[in-house]
Amino acid sequence: MADIESITQIPGIFAAHATNVEAGTGCTVIICPDGATGAVDVRGGAPATRETDLLRPEETVQILNAVVLSGGSAYGLSASCGVADELERHGIGLDVGVGRVPIVSGACVFDLACGSASTRPTAEDGASAARTALEGTGAPLARGNVGAGTGCTVGKLGGPQLAMKSGLGEDVEEAGGLVCGAIAAVNACGDIVDPDTGIAIAGLRTPDGTRLASSTDALITTQARMPLQRTNTTISCIVTNARLTKAQATKVAQMAADAYAHAIHPTHTTNDGDAIFVMATSQVDAMPDVVAALATRALERAIADAALQARTAYGYVAACDLG
Repeated sequence: MADIESITQIPGIFAAHATNVEAGTGCTVIICPDGATGAVDVRGGAPATRETDLLRPEETVQILNAVVLSGGSAYGLSASCGVADELERHGIGLDVGVGRVPIVSGACVFDLACGSASTRPTAEDGASAARTALEGTGAPLARGNVGAGTGCTVGKLGGPQLAMKSGLGEDVEEAGGLVCGAIAAVNACGDIVDPDTGIAIAGLRTPDGTRLASSTDALITTQARMPLQRTNTTISCIVTNARLTKAQATKVAQMAADAYAHAIHPTHTTNDGDAIFVMATSQVDAMPDVVAALATRALERAIADAALQARTAYGYVAACDLG
C-alpha cells in the first residue's frame, strides 16, 4: 500500500467538513458506507454524545456507518441527524427489512464562547459534509480552523484572555500493511504538548501573553477554579484497516486514550467531555495491541497537529503567532 497522508485515502473511508467561519463553528464527518466495526471510549466528565451505547461489545448492532465530530455543544448533535438523513438517501445503513437505518455516532465540543454563541452546526451542515465526503475525491482532509476544529481553543484555566487557538489535527501511521489514522478536534482545558519532545506547543499563557505557562502548575499552586465550566472537550476518531471485533475495537479505544495524557496536560478533567471513537474496516489481520500502539501514536500526533495547524482567530492567538 502506498504511503497514506490522510484517512480519506484509506479504502472504504470518506470524510469532509462543513465550516462556518463567521460563526466560529462547524462539523467533521467520517463515513464508512459498507459499515465499520465501531467502538468508543468516553473519559471526560461532561460529554455531549450520540449513539454510544450501541457501540458496547454486548450490543447486537455490529456496524458503524459514520462518526460526526461537531461544534455547538449539545446543540451540535443536530448535525448527526443530517448525516443520517443523507446516508439514508444514499441507501447506506443497517438493513432492517423495511429499509436501511444509518448507524451514526457522534460527539460535540463546546465552542459557543468562540465566534457566535447562537449559531451551531445544523442538520443541513451535517448533510452537506456527508454529501461532500461521499463525492470521494481522495484529497487529504483539511486541518486547522476547519470543521469541528473551527472554534476550538486550549489553555483556558486562566480565562479566555490567556487561552490560545487550537483546531482540528490529523496523523496517519503505518506498519507494514496496517494503517491507523486519527483526527482530533482539540478544545481542551489544558495545554498541548509535543508528544515526541515534551515541549509545550499551545495552552495557558503568562499574564503578559508572550510566553506559555503551565496549566498543571497553575492548577496545583493556585488551586484555581476553572472559569468556563464544562466548556472543554477533545473528541477524536481513529480509523484503521485492521480486522477487529467490537470488544477488540473497544480495547483499542481505551488504550488510545493514553494519547490524551501524552499530549494534553492536564487531561480528562471534570470539565472536559473527552471521547474517542474507533472505526475498523476489517481489511488486514493485526493483533489488537499492535493496533492500539499504532493508534495511540497517531492520536497523540493528531492532537499536537491541531495546535500546530491552527491560525489566530476570534481574538485567540495561535501557536504560529506566539512570541
